[in-house]
Amino acid sequence: MISVLLVDDEALVRAGLRMILETAEDMAVVGDATDGRAAIEAVGRDRPDVVLMDVRMPGLDGLAATAAIRARPHPPAVVVLTTFDADDAVFRALEAGATGFLLKDTPPLDLLRAVRLAAAGDAMLSPAVTRRLITRVTTEDRTRHRRAALDRLRPLTGREREVLIEIGLGHANADIATHLHMSEATVKSHITRLFDKLSATNRVQLAIAAFRAGLLE
Repeated sequence: MISVLLVDDEALVRAGLRMILETAEDMAVVGDATDGRAAIEAVGRDRPDVVLMDVRMPGLDGLAATAAIRARPHPPAVVVLTTFDADDAVFRALEAGATGFLLKDTPPLDLLRAVRLAAAGDAMLSPAVTRRLITRVTTEDRTRHRRAALDRLRPLTGREREVLIEIGLGHANADIATHLHMSEATVKSHITRLFDKLSATNRVQLAIAAFRAGLLE
């Protein structure tokens, strides 16, 4: 069973998410929280596998809560819930260690798939929104960033670069395996090495590295 913690200050949103998750036989909602501070306490108490985290909440917001949760030993995966007008906040949450993000109007089946992927150490990232975030934070002084980004990718093998591009396009491990004609286990091995070589903690950071180096253009 995948245990899930819901964090949102709106009761209606929490109720809707709970209804969707409880339709899945392999998931269980172990608790909910109305702000970041309560979320941190709930993680310690309920030990969820995945946290669905709202960004904008009173008191301690989702950004600070994500950073605190991901700093814990053996932390759960954190998936940020947002709307289009929260791009900056979402990017900061991803840099703090969130696994990925979902729009609040994500279809139920995609929500369930995202939770399963997060629990497995993977992530479902909307390619369009991911590209929008990446573009937004990499438009300044692109020449300098491009040179530094290319230098950063020098230790990568050709195959690792191919996997990096696939991640930058928002593809999940199964899709990468199909596109590059390799097993999912091999894909995971390449991604582990990418995290190590690029000092990254999540897939969006890898996507940003690919974009800054010009691999997605």
